[in-house]
Amino acid sequence: MTQYKSTLLRLLNERGYIHQLTDADGLDNLAAKHVVPGYIGFDATAPSLHIGSLVQIMMLRRLQQAGHKPIVLMGGGTTRIGDPTGRDESRKMLSDETIDANIASIRGVFEKLLKFGDGPTDAVMVNNHDWLSQLGYIEMLQEVGTHFTVNRMLTFDSVKLRLDREQPMTFLEFNYMILQGYDFHHLSKEMGVRLQMGGSDQWGNIINGIELSRRKDGQEVFGLTTPLLTTADGGKMGKTAAGAVWLNEEQLPSYDFWQYWRNCDDRDVGRFLRLFTDLPLDEIARLEALEGAKINDAKIVLANEVTRLCRGDNAARTAEQTAKDTFSGGGLGDDLPVLDIPTEGIRLGAACTAIGFTASNGEAKRKIAEGAVRLDDEPVSDPGFLIEVQAGETRKLSLGKKKHGLLRPA
Repeated sequence: MTQYKSTLLRLLNERGYIHQLTDADGLDNLAAKHVVPGYIGFDATAPSLHIGSLVQIMMLRRLQQAGHKPIVLMGGGTTRIGDPTGRDESRKMLSDETIDANIASIRGVFEKLLKFGDGPTDAVMVNNHDWLSQLGYIEMLQEVGTHFTVNRMLTFDSVKLRLDREQPMTFLEFNYMILQGYDFHHLSKEMGVRLQMGGSDQWGNIINGIELSRRKDGQEVFGLTTPLLTTADGGKMGKTAAGAVWLNEEQLPSYDFWQYWRNCDDRDVGRFLRLFTDLPLDEIARLEALEGAKINDAKIVLANEVTRLCRGDNAARTAEQTAKDTFSGGGLGDDLPVLDIPTEGIRLGAACTAIGFTASNGEAKRKIAEGAVRLDDEPVSDPGFLIEVQAGETRKLSLGKKKHGLLRPA
């Protein structure tokens, strides 16, 4: 393992965050002697980020833990364009009001994981709409456009993949990489930012910003990317069959969030503990070494620690207790999804879809036919079975071993 002298790079390296560095020695020397303001950009396309963004948020947390200053850049301006990286089609345009509301909603997660304030290492959140909206078109072409060649822009994966697939890319999207490069230049000039971090798919955009800052200001700045984060089975982090695993409670109940981590692949436990918790490395090594059924104890620790960081202590305790109540002795946990049943009742297939276990009644029928659906822990094979819930009664609906919900009278 590479030996670094700065606390920052040692911490990032030990926990598995480093994939690419533009100048490891230069950044290491700087971080060993000075407070380094570093930033990561997040677009505001939804009211919440999902856990695919959590490794980036945790990297800002590590930056602060190592005595440096995290800058959260919200893409109020770039969200209006859309990052073409990894996309086959143009992003839907959002209104100014929607973007502002999304940013306000997203801020809550950062406030749980970072300390905001006016101190030298306190986090700040900035919005690139504040400066990008002030740029005139001619000014933008003169000040920034002259430093980018179309030849090089066409070599970027975000552009090449779209063109190779014969998917249209608008001129608006083609400008995204220019604006992202300008963000780095602006933050370097106005706030003394010396480091941009991001996922490995952002490497080209980060390099653009570094070159623009060097050409315009003669400033030495740095870039660092994390490895592409996938699960052990090759799946994309943050995506499940049921949809995205959102960080905000409003988009995903804490019990479901907790269960995502509790049900991770055995092979991912150690890596996830290093990336997404503050547990000491020796404790992580002990948990990672557990074998057989004991690895489930490590998964519960993982679920509790990540839920505590992102949702708070109470959410973690409640989710764990709900799991115990549900899986030990057939109890009913208070944190499970709830479906209110009308007086006339509801058919079993419709209930599976209404509570969110299945995406359609057709899928519900297939699951029921497979014997995967149980009512009060008893399998039911008829999708037309009428479920009735009496006043004061609570019933449990289950799909497989991991999905459980409560049925109560409306």
